[in-house]
Amino acid sequence: MHGLIVRKPYIDLILAGKKRWEIRRTNTRIRGRVALIWDGTIWGTVEIVDVLEIPVEELAKHKEHGISEEEVLEYGKGRKTLFAWVLRNPRRVKPLKISIPRGARIWVKIPKEVEEWLRSSGR
Repeated sequence: MHGLIVRKPYIDLILAGKKRWEIRRTNTRIRGRVALIWDGTIWGTVEIVDVLEIPVEELAKHKEHGISEEEVLEYGKGRKTLFAWVLRNPRRVKPLKISIPRGARIWVKIPKEVEEWLRSSGR
């Protein structure tokens, strides 16, 4: 299982089901359930079900990303397109501290025992 690093307040919006697209500058091939991490702590999980490449101007008009049009335009400054990682089925879990490798910015590999704990706590 992978862990996706997401800053506040975006992680809270995802877990509340109010942010259904995670906007990133890069594509990902990762699909399925991933852990959501902020500040060295797993706060929940979500499924990545698809990725859409969308022109920045068009993306700014959508509401699924849960952020303002200005934030999207600023994030996409100098780019023609951004990627919307389509999210489904967020689940909160009891916060669990984990070790984040130095330099990790987007993805963290989740240890097997933590993955098993996440699977069992999501039921």
